[in-house]
This record gives sequence, C-alpha cells and structure tokens, in this order.
Amino acid sequence: MLEQTLHHLQALVSFDTRNPPRAITTGGIFDYLRDNLPGFNVEVVDHGDGAVSLHAVRGAPKYLFNVHLDTVPDSPHWSADPHVMRRLDDRVVGLGVCDIKGAAAALVAAANASEGDAAFLFSSDEEANDPRCIAAFLARGLPYEAVLVAEPTMSEAVLAHRGISSVLMQFAGRAGHASGKQDAAASALHQAMRWGNRALDHVDSLSTARFGGLTGLRFNIGRVEGGIKANMIAPAAELRFGFRPLPSMDIDALLATFAGFAEPEAAVFTETFRGPSLPAGDIADAENRRLAARDVADALDLPIGNAVDFWTEASLFSAGGYTTLVFGPGDIAQAHTADEFVTLEQLQRYADAVHRIISAGA
Repeated sequence: MLEQTLHHLQALVSFDTRNPPRAITTGGIFDYLRDNLPGFNVEVVDHGDGAVSLHAVRGAPKYLFNVHLDTVPDSPHWSADPHVMRRLDDRVVGLGVCDIKGAAAALVAAANASEGDAAFLFSSDEEANDPRCIAAFLARGLPYEAVLVAEPTMSEAVLAHRGISSVLMQFAGRAGHASGKQDAAASALHQAMRWGNRALDHVDSLSTARFGGLTGLRFNIGRVEGGIKANMIAPAAELRFGFRPLPSMDIDALLATFAGFAEPEAAVFTETFRGPSLPAGDIADAENRRLAARDVADALDLPIGNAVDFWTEASLFSAGGYTTLVFGPGDIAQAHTADEFVTLEQLQRYADAVHRIISAGA
C-alpha cells in the first residue's frame, strides 16, 4: 500500500491548491481523483470562491471518509519547490503531505487495492474558515453511520477536540489632550486594556474545567490597535481575540460573559468565525456522542488517542448529527510548516487501516 500511496501523493502535491488565494476549480486535482476512482459514482460540485467538493461512492458503505485538499500558502523558508514531493529516508516532504494530502492519497490507493464498498468526501475550503463544502453535504442528509475526518492525529482515533470562536471588538472614546484627569471611559485604549484584564482573570477562573482529557479554556488576545500618540486620548481602538472552549462549554454564554466585561459597552462586538467543539451538543449530549464515536473506533479496531486542542471540521459533521471521529496520518506539529513532512510509517499505517476497513465492506 505504501508505494501506491506515494505514487498518488506525488501527483496530488503537484497540484497548487493553496488557500488563499481560493483559486481552486473543478479541474486539476479533481480531474485526477475522477480518473483514479474506478467503479465509483462521482459527483463534483462547485460551491463558489474555490470551494469544490467531490463525493465518491462505491457500493453501499456505512462510513464516510472526509479529507480536505486545500493547503495553506507556502512560506519563503521552504528549501525547495513545495509542489515537488521529495522522498527522504523515512519521510516525504511537500506542501500538504501532512495536512492532509497524505490521507487523500492513501484513500485513493486503498480504493484501487480493494473492491469493497467505500465513500469519500473531498473538499477544498477547510483552510478558508468558510466551510461551504461541508454545509452543502450536511444539507443532503445522507445516511452514513459515522464520518471519519482526516487530520494529522498520528493514525489514532481522536474523539474530542476544542471548539473555536474569533471576535472583533471596537471601543469608542473621546479625543483630547492627555495632560488632564480622564474619566474611565475617555480613552478607547484604556477601555480595551481594562477589558483584557477582566477577560484574562475569567479565563484563569476556568482553569480546572475538564472534558475528555482537555483542561481549561484556551484564550488569546491576538491584536490591539488604536490611538494616535502618547499625549492624546485615544478616540478609537480595535481588538481581536479568540478562544477555544471545551465541548462542555457554551460558546454563546462565553461570548455574553466576555461582552459584559466591557465598560462602557463596546461599540462593536462581533463574532467573525465559529467552529463547534467535537463532539457537538450540551455536556450530556457531548459525552454520549463521544462514547458513540469510541464504539465506532473499537468496531473498526482503531487505536484511540488523546483529545486535541486544534479544531477540525469533524465538529461540523457532529453538529449535523453524525457520529464523528478524527483519524489521519502525521503529526499536527508538522502542519503549516516550511518543509512540511509526513513519515512513511504513518502513511503505511493509515493506508493499511483504510484498506482493511474498505475490504471488510464497511
């Protein structure tokens, strides 16, 4: 299985699917997949702005494998052409080999090495934070018993991960000379600083919250901008922050709490992106869904790994009602890096597992 996987991976890496610039079309990499999925009923749909999905089905499978084909842009620190796969002693290097074209190549290799029932959903907008492909799939309500989403998990089944929320805040003050005494609301930047202190204290208060091996709330103030100069009261400020909740945490309640820390009320408080946790649902429902995913992993004889901090589109499938787990080759530490790599051992392990599942008629 390894050599066949590497053959397809070399081809997949050669296709430029960087996102941005969201220039992916229904040709190119999707033509290659069409040509290399014999006996499959293949549907390719363009959802606009570089969001293209390919749903391929052979027979009547119970499980759906999902993998995204888009990659992050390459950086100037690559030591060679990122779209030419290089094979080293124990690994291959290339843009997307770890995140996550290696899994896509293994799916194609496994499909060609078996005549078993199989279903794949390839998408191209995961890196855009605009999940049109998954939303369109969920709207169809297709009856799969479970979805296995490929992301780098060291070929272990991951049953839980954090959600994610990103927020834009804007504060309004009153411009003036900084020599005089100010009231608390005069400076937009002072408002932002006080808000940040309250928010960080609240995050500390949640440090002992737990779910499925994860602890506490991840929180980051990523950008603060505003003001004019040191001797002028800042009339406006903008702040961007994000947090990653446990599956047991209510994102809407957290947003309301963070918004309430602004005194006076922020001029703008807008969530710019949200991804639910895995599993999705309230605390009781989330635990039931996690146990259902564990049953799937056990039935497929997949090793179960620890919950992870990074977000995946598996949570979207879970929120859509599917029993979902994350399962793919490679180490997340290699994703989005210069000279990104995945080991041959990981590709072999994942390809063998997929081949075994397909051959069993799942």
